[in-house]
Amino acid sequence: MRRLCFLLLALLLTAVSAGPAQTAAPVAGPHRPAEAGAAAQAPDSLTARIQGLLLDTTARRPLQWHDLRGTRDFYQRRAFAPAWCEASRLNAQGQAAVALLLSAEDYGLQPVNYHGPALQALAPALNSPVPPARRAVQQARLEVLLTDGLLRFARHLRRGQLREFTPSPLEAADSAFVPATWLARALAAPSFVSALLRCQPAHREYRQLQQALAHWRRQPWGRDSARIRRAQQLALTLERWRWQPIADTGYVLVNLPAYTLEVVHRDSVLQTHRLVIGKPESPTPTFSSRLRVFTLAPEWRVPYSIATEEILPRLRHSPRYAARHRFLIYDAQGQPVDATAVDWWDVNKKRFRYTIRQRSGPGNALGSVIFRFPNPYQVYLHATYDAHDFKRPYRALGHGCIRMEHPLQLAAYLLRDADSLRATLPTEAALAAAPVPRRITARRAVPLHVRYATCAVVAGRLRFYPDVYQQDEALRRQLFGR
Repeated sequence: MRRLCFLLLALLLTAVSAGPAQTAAPVAGPHRPAEAGAAAQAPDSLTARIQGLLLDTTARRPLQWHDLRGTRDFYQRRAFAPAWCEASRLNAQGQAAVALLLSAEDYGLQPVNYHGPALQALAPALNSPVPPARRAVQQARLEVLLTDGLLRFARHLRRGQLREFTPSPLEAADSAFVPATWLARALAAPSFVSALLRCQPAHREYRQLQQALAHWRRQPWGRDSARIRRAQQLALTLERWRWQPIADTGYVLVNLPAYTLEVVHRDSVLQTHRLVIGKPESPTPTFSSRLRVFTLAPEWRVPYSIATEEILPRLRHSPRYAARHRFLIYDAQGQPVDATAVDWWDVNKKRFRYTIRQRSGPGNALGSVIFRFPNPYQVYLHATYDAHDFKRPYRALGHGCIRMEHPLQLAAYLLRDADSLRATLPTEAALAAAPVPRRITARRAVPLHVRYATCAVVAGRLRFYPDVYQQDEALRRQLFGR
């Protein structure tokens, strides 16, 4: 019994003597406590895991990459150091980046295309207590998925989802858009999100529509099918703007579904004109060109298709139709032909060897002025002496060219730098009374953009337009499925 007491006393003394050594302050010199060593090794561990995810092609659970090459390039420039995590959590830029991808619908895009669900699960998981090795795995996966998603998001903002590998018109031939480079520069900028979003088109129509979509989504109106389709209409219109952005600060914009022409300078609309555009059977195409030349009191050289499909049947009904409508008819040798001397029932589309012109003046299909500009479609912009169609709500009534209301206002704008020429512009009434053709060339060309946008912001209000050429549905299915 006495021996047992001595043993218990010895054990107690040993425990007491060991206590201070475990709770004492760190020993000075080269040795560090285990906790400090683990903390010092954490960045290296995360770096190694990032490198492993990007370079190990034999992983049992490979990640689903959108741009593995670009993600590797981004991290190789950083020696695989983390960009979005520090001290076992997301840094401020990482938090902003995750929030940006989860709000992709504000830009007409979908978070699921940028690892949104995975990021939404991984980001909060960093706050839960887990072993250091497990935490490093979570951080590494979050890092590379966030970067991979951001690279694709930037490419879609720049070029559109369906043309992400087609350079945007905003990109010069010698400066193609490289998402990894853009992301690295944005990361180094004072405001990461603002710098990243500068890859979007900057023209007013795109900016206003994107802001309208973000505002639209924040309204407490529910998500019924009609509202979802409106949101998709906004998104697919943003997609089209990414395909055909406008780099100019001053331009003339034709929006076909709106039946309008606008003269734009920076963020201001200087003029608005109502239009008549091509019928769905002969739609007006979209393109870009430059306005510089116009002709007052023009003659109309009737296209072959109109001559054979529309004028020929009227000549068969009454050869005097030509004289009543001021048409001049010429044979294959260019000699004038008396319309009343021709048996038009003996003429058909395959054996139509005539050319037809309409003299300038009242009744001329081109009206008081025509604006010609380079384009592969032989489309032009012109006036009309019949203004009745401009009062119709549905104005897809033409053959492909564009009829405009009050065209001399546009002519005056083109001549804004030439006061002497501008002062000599006649009125439409004067041109009708004395229709003498006159060709005028402005000092400077003005960019012309013909686009198809079924929604737009007009005077601060969001407007939706009928899909006159039925182009939205096919694009909707490509972006959102059925």
